[in-house]
Amino acid sequence: MSKKTRYLLGILLTIIIGTILYWFFCCQYCSNNGKHNHKKHHLKTNDVVKPTVTKTPFLVNDPNGNFNIETNSSFNFKTSDYHVIKPLSPNLEDGLNNLAKYFSSNPEKHLLITGVYKEEEENHSAFPNLGLARANAVKNLIASRGVNYKNITTNSQLDNSLTADVSLVLYGPLNFNITTKDQQDTVNTKELEDQLKAIKADPLILYFDTAQVAIELTASQRQKVANMVDYLTKVDQSHIVITGHTDNQGSRETNIKVGQGRADFAKNYLMDNGIPENKIISTSVGPDHPIADNTTEEGKAKNRRVVVTIN
Repeated sequence: MSKKTRYLLGILLTIIIGTILYWFFCCQYCSNNGKHNHKKHHLKTNDVVKPTVTKTPFLVNDPNGNFNIETNSSFNFKTSDYHVIKPLSPNLEDGLNNLAKYFSSNPEKHLLITGVYKEEEENHSAFPNLGLARANAVKNLIASRGVNYKNITTNSQLDNSLTADVSLVLYGPLNFNITTKDQQDTVNTKELEDQLKAIKADPLILYFDTAQVAIELTASQRQKVANMVDYLTKVDQSHIVITGHTDNQGSRETNIKVGQGRADFAKNYLMDNGIPENKIISTSVGPDHPIADNTTEEGKAKNRRVVVTIN
């Protein structure tokens, strides 16, 4: 093989090797870069979109009268809670005062407050659901401005689309409606009597363990509280009566104090749930009214109780 031939073969071999190396490195890079960009695009298109926070303004209008209030701020609550977050905004305070003036001049008007809640929220209130507990809390704020309790009704609504912010605050989970009561729309005395009899026949009974620090009601017990609050709203001179009972261990004097402590504990719980202090009477009879045999531990446990009813 001549020198010239070898020289040409060397050039050809160099071109072939260079082509192979170019394909291996450059095309692999392009291929991987394309996959990477596709992956990035895929991630972008599948990013989780954060839901819009629900913000309901304080909106109250009378379709049959010349009254309208709308403020961007409203009554706010923490998720799974029924306490209004304070302080209230100045605009909301002004709105409440204007609402009170309107009702003072128009006693035939009626306000329906509907509290909104989500099914996934934990209910630690004394009411059947957090919507009703929130509506009751706002009812008391409005009544404190001078609106008669008889002119306010509470209701609840389940809305699982309700969305809190990152701090778990729910903004304005309430709706308000004003109606005009008919002159013939009066409370039925017979219905009130039946309601009172039903409450007294089946009062709320709470049993206390030693060193108990919290009250957690069942669904049926919460309904009893709601029934009592409804009666309080309709009858001006009515009160919730809480009576503390004990077993017969120790002196009567000591047990009267223990029973009063249990009654006051239940009273504070109801007050925390928005029931006005002046509508609650707490008292104690100590060991004087047992419902079971104090010679057995089971009987003593039944006697350590608090009875909540209406007078």
